[in-house]
Amino acid sequence: MKFHQNVVYFLFLLLPLLEKSVWDLYMSDFFCNFAPKFIWAIMIEILKYCLPALCVLLATWLVMHKFYKSEAEKRLWELKRLSQKEISPLRMRAYERLALLLERTTPEHLLVELNLGEMTILQVQQHLMRTIRVEYDHNLSQQVYVSDEVWQLILSARDQMVAFINSMAQQMPPESSALDYAKVLITAFASNGQTANGQAMQALRDEARSLL
Repeated sequence: MKFHQNVVYFLFLLLPLLEKSVWDLYMSDFFCNFAPKFIWAIMIEILKYCLPALCVLLATWLVMHKFYKSEAEKRLWELKRLSQKEISPLRMRAYERLALLLERTTPEHLLVELNLGEMTILQVQQHLMRTIRVEYDHNLSQQVYVSDEVWQLILSARDQMVAFINSMAQQMPPESSALDYAKVLITAFASNGQTANGQAMQALRDEARSLL
């Protein structure tokens, strides 16, 4: 109540001063001495009401922000859990198909159904290249279920197998048969130790185990 009376009193005191010039008002003892103190008093009274309100507002915002963040994290976790149930079987089937792909594109599996007695080295070479291309094209969509690192290892295994088949064909003597070529492919591949197919298979297994 006293604060409001001071404001009214101050306004009445200002009324006579309105007739003076701005310069006289600025240079007056009233403005220089009393007015600044009174203005500071008004500002302090305003801050007494504003600061608690601002503190309450800030505290409310922090609490609500933490609450909504927690709720968003819960919803995200729930969505991941539900999607994991749906995606995991698809991913596991993708790992199985890619593992089968790596097995089927090794020399012993590629050559098993060929009638080598009626084929030339060039025909065997072309057949192997065509089979590898078809196998990989058929499983191309499976890359979306594995990591980029694993998929790059699988592609590297394909490229190295193609290069290996071509290299062995170029090294065969002119009088060699398709059967000789097949034996060289199987023996040389088995003696390579850790092949690109084996490395890709191991990475595929490790990634699949991480999902279990």
